[in-house]
Amino acid sequence: MVPAKVAAVFTKNTFKAAPLLINEERVQRGIAQAIITNSGCANAATGKAGYRDALMISGALSRELKIKDELVLVGSTGVIGKRLPIKKIESGIGKLVKGLNETGIEDAESAMMTTDKYPKVAIRKGVIGAKDVTICGIAKGAGMIEPNMATLLTYVMTDAFIDSKALNTVFHQAINATFNAISVDGCMSTNDMAIILANGLAGNNPLEKVQARLQRFRDMLTDVLMELCQAVVKDGEGATKFISIMVKGAKTKSDARCAAYSIANSNLVKTAFFGEDPNWGRVIAALGASGIYIEKEKINLSIGNIVVYKHNSPVEININKLKEVFQTDRIDIEVDLGAGDKSYYVYTSDLSYDYVKINAEYST
Repeated sequence: MVPAKVAAVFTKNTFKAAPLLINEERVQRGIAQAIITNSGCANAATGKAGYRDALMISGALSRELKIKDELVLVGSTGVIGKRLPIKKIESGIGKLVKGLNETGIEDAESAMMTTDKYPKVAIRKGVIGAKDVTICGIAKGAGMIEPNMATLLTYVMTDAFIDSKALNTVFHQAINATFNAISVDGCMSTNDMAIILANGLAGNNPLEKVQARLQRFRDMLTDVLMELCQAVVKDGEGATKFISIMVKGAKTKSDARCAAYSIANSNLVKTAFFGEDPNWGRVIAALGASGIYIEKEKINLSIGNIVVYKHNSPVEININKLKEVFQTDRIDIEVDLGAGDKSYYVYTSDLSYDYVKINAEYST
């Protein structure tokens, strides 16, 4: 085990959990060596005591691994407003360290799940700079999924040798195209966090800015994160549908993003898809509520390649064909604003009875 270059992205929630506050300070050094995560307790909204608890967990692991405390990062997920069971966690750290092995990635992924139905692991291998490079990522998340970050924990590990600034740049770019382009319920967590560790053991020539090799690495990284973020959406709490929303023809990317999220976060849209009710008017209503400037005569809306609205009027369609689209487990929505050449993709899920049940009973 060797120290690694590190980059990270954290939730923008004002009430960041204690471990994130610690991690924000530590990743500034650009080096990390270990991550410890607990599930069941978020250690958020726990004040100075929660911060001390997180430091105690970090310190216990650093002593067991015989590494510097500042090289340990901490993650937590679960119920907000409860203190960590410190003694229980500390008593288990020795067993965790003794159990470290080269095939333990799936065990680590399964251990940090809460309401997830299945583990999420993605791997890509490729040749970069005449050396074999591997990128492996794991993710935990099914509810409270909303960009900036999207209760989501994502850890990526690679043996690539890469410059710290380049790593930070490509990681943020890849996150923006993946985990910051999904929404399950429009709720931002206090604990959302994505971390990448690059230990350089592949021995490739260092990846730096403005290199074709760096582009290859970014493509591999984006593939890993895209697989993980789509798995998170498919595993959304109570989800039965995977919904892709593309807004194109926007004047600005900001307009496209705003419109896409207005649709993705509409409970009326989500429930219509869950109920397989071909009520496309809910998409139009959500689009109109986005707050962006819209010329209604230029709008085209299609669902599953069936154009349902065009030139400010409904299109005559075979309603049974549209019902068939709503009955599939993947539904593609495309909106053309007719105002420019900018576009934005968002991935989301439907809203089911089970979502309400899971979250109504979350802390009990």
